[in-house]
Amino acid sequence: MAPNESPEQLTLLRETVRRSRTKAPADITGTLPVARVAVDVSLPHLDRPFDYLVPDDLAATAQPGVRVKVRFAGKDLDGFVLERLETSEHGGKLARIRKVVSPEQVLTPEVADLCRAVADRYAGVLADVTRLAVPPRLAKVEAEALRCDQPIRPVESTATDEWSPYPHAEGFLDAVRRTEAPRAIWTAVPGADWALAFAQAAAVCASTGRGALLLAPDARDLERLAKACTAVLGPDGFVTLSADLGPTARYRAFISALRGCTRVVIGTRAAAFAPVTNLGLVALWDDGDDSYAEPRAPYPHAREVLLLRAFRQKCAALLGGFARSAETAALLETGWANELIADRAVTRAAAPAVHIAGESDRDLARDPGARAARLPHQAFEVAREGLKTGPVLVQVPRAGYLPSLVCQTCRTPSRCTTCGGSLRRTGSSGPASCTVCGRPAADHRCPECGDTRMRAAVVGARRTAEELGRAFPGVLVRTSGGESMLDEIPGDPALIVTTPGAEPVAENGYSAALLLDTWLLLARPDLRAPEEAVRRWFNAAAMVRPAREGGKVIMVGEPSAMPLQAVVRWSPEGYATRELEERRAARLAPAAKLAELVGSSDAVADMVARVRELIDPTAGLEVLGPVDVDEETVRAVVRTPRAYGLARVLKEAVAARGTKKLPGPLRVQVDPATFG
Repeated sequence: MAPNESPEQLTLLRETVRRSRTKAPADITGTLPVARVAVDVSLPHLDRPFDYLVPDDLAATAQPGVRVKVRFAGKDLDGFVLERLETSEHGGKLARIRKVVSPEQVLTPEVADLCRAVADRYAGVLADVTRLAVPPRLAKVEAEALRCDQPIRPVESTATDEWSPYPHAEGFLDAVRRTEAPRAIWTAVPGADWALAFAQAAAVCASTGRGALLLAPDARDLERLAKACTAVLGPDGFVTLSADLGPTARYRAFISALRGCTRVVIGTRAAAFAPVTNLGLVALWDDGDDSYAEPRAPYPHAREVLLLRAFRQKCAALLGGFARSAETAALLETGWANELIADRAVTRAAAPAVHIAGESDRDLARDPGARAARLPHQAFEVAREGLKTGPVLVQVPRAGYLPSLVCQTCRTPSRCTTCGGSLRRTGSSGPASCTVCGRPAADHRCPECGDTRMRAAVVGARRTAEELGRAFPGVLVRTSGGESMLDEIPGDPALIVTTPGAEPVAENGYSAALLLDTWLLLARPDLRAPEEAVRRWFNAAAMVRPAREGGKVIMVGEPSAMPLQAVVRWSPEGYATRELEERRAARLAPAAKLAELVGSSDAVADMVARVRELIDPTAGLEVLGPVDVDEETVRAVVRTPRAYGLARVLKEAVAARGTKKLPGPLRVQVDPATFG
C-alpha cells in the first residue's frame, strides 16, 4: 500500500475499475443488452448458461430461442438464446454475440425448460438434450412460405365411439374439453383400433384450440396413426415428425409445428420434444417398446419426457397399450394417473381363447410330448382349423439374443440367487456367473425342478417356416421380420411366420395364433425379460379374432409360468401389479433409482468412489459389480431408493471428473431401458 493510500481509497479504486470493465460499449443495445446463451458444450462442469452482450445491429433478431454464434474458449460455437436481461451477474467483461444464425425461434421457452428438466432427470447435459429436441437447420426450409396465416380448419369428425367400451373415458375426454389436465393409463381391449382412439382424443383437444402430441413406437405404427388422423382430423389437420422422414422433410414438419400451422403433431421418439403450440394433450402408445429409449446421451425415454412435459406444461397425459408396464402400474399406485379400462365382461368378449399346450391332463393324454415338443400336435390342429377361415400367425423369437442360460430339463431361466440377474458363461470352463453383480453360481440349482445342469437358449425362425411349409403343403407361408417386414396382409388363408414385434395387421384379424418357444423370450439376459415377453404376447394375441368368432391362441411353454398365465387370463393389469411388487422387493426400477456405469475399469472405479463420497451415508447406496463387458470395458450398477436424488449426485461426480480432465471413457445411464 502506498503511504498516502487508505483502505477506503483502494476499495473505491477497485470498484471504479470493475465498473469500467463491465460498462457496455456504445454499440451495444440499450434495451435488454445481455443475452443468456446455452452454448453447445457437452462438458458436464460447463453445463450452465453464459451471458453475452447483444450488439445494437442484432438486437431485433437475438430473441429467446434463436440460434447464435458465440466465442467460447477461443472457438466460435453454436448456441441458443434462452432469455434477454437488463444486467448480468457476471462481474467480469462480457463477450459479444458474434452472429445470429437464424431469426427463427426454434427453441421455445417451454421446450427449453423441458430440455433442462430432462438433462437433470438423466444426469446429462443441456447441450446433448437440445440436439435431440431441435433438428439441424436447413435455410431453404426456413425460407419457404408456409401458409400459417390461414385459420386452422375444424376437425373432420368429432366422434368418440372408439372410447365407448371404457366407463371412465368420457370423463377423461370431458376434462380435456374443459382444458384441464387429466392423466390416464389406458388398457385397450383386444382388437381395439388404438390409432383411431388416439386420433379422436386429439380431435377433442384440437376442438378447444389447443395442440396435441401423439407418439407411436415405430414407422409401421406411425403409418396407422397417420391414416386414422387423416380420417378424423383431415389431411391438413396434423403434421408427422419422425427421424425416418429425412433431414428436409423432418425440418419442414418441425417448422410447421413451430409456426403453429397445425394443432396436432404425430411422430416417433424424435417427436417427444416437438414445439406444439398451446399444448393440451400428450399421448403415447405401448410405452414398454424399447424403441422409445434414446440411444444417444443422456439416453432419455420418450415416456418420461412426455410425463415431464405434462407436469411442467400442465396438459393432459394418456399412456395406452394392450399390455401394461411396471412404470405405468407405479403411476396408478401413486395416484398420479387414473385407470381407463373396460369391464371384465367386455374384455373377455373381445379376447380370443388362449391356451397353453399340454395345460391339462386331457391334452397330455392325447399328446404325451405336448410340453416338450417345439410344435406339439395341438398347435398343428389349431393352425389347420384356423386356415379354413383366414390367416394364422406364428410368432417365433428371433435368433441373435445374447447367450443366457436356462435349465437343461425345464428351460426355466437361470437367475442369480443374490440379485436376480441372468447367468452366463464367459468361457469354456468354470462356473456360470451373474451378468449384473458378477458373482459365480457354482452351486446353482433350478428352483423349479432342482436340476443343476444349464444350457444356452438358441433358436432359429427360418427352420420353423420350413417345417410349417412341409406340414401344410399347398398353403402360402410368408415371413415378416428383420429387413423384410410386412405391414398388412389380406384375409386369405396363409401362415404368417414373424418375429416378436413384426406382426403385420391382418384384414379382419387372424383366425388363430401360435406363440412358440415362449421360454426363449423369458430367458433373455435382461431383468425386464418377463415383462417384455408378456407385452409381445399380448400385442400378438390382440390381433386375433374374438373367441366367439373362433379365434384361438396356443402358447407353447410351461403351463405354470406366471407370464403365460397372465395372457391366458387376459390380465395385463394384474401382471403389471405383480411385476411392480417383485421389483420393489428386488430394489429395481421403478421402485428404486438405478444407474449403469460403463467404461474402462479405472474410470468406473473412480466414478464409484466419487459417488460414495458425495452420497449421504444413510441413503442406502448399493453397488453391483463391476463385471466385464469385453476386454477393455466393465460395467457397474449403483442404486438408491427412488426418492433420493441419485441423478444429482452422478452429475456432480461426472462434473468433478471433467474438471480434473481424468482419462478413460465413461457412460452414465440412469434407469436404462434394458438391464441385466
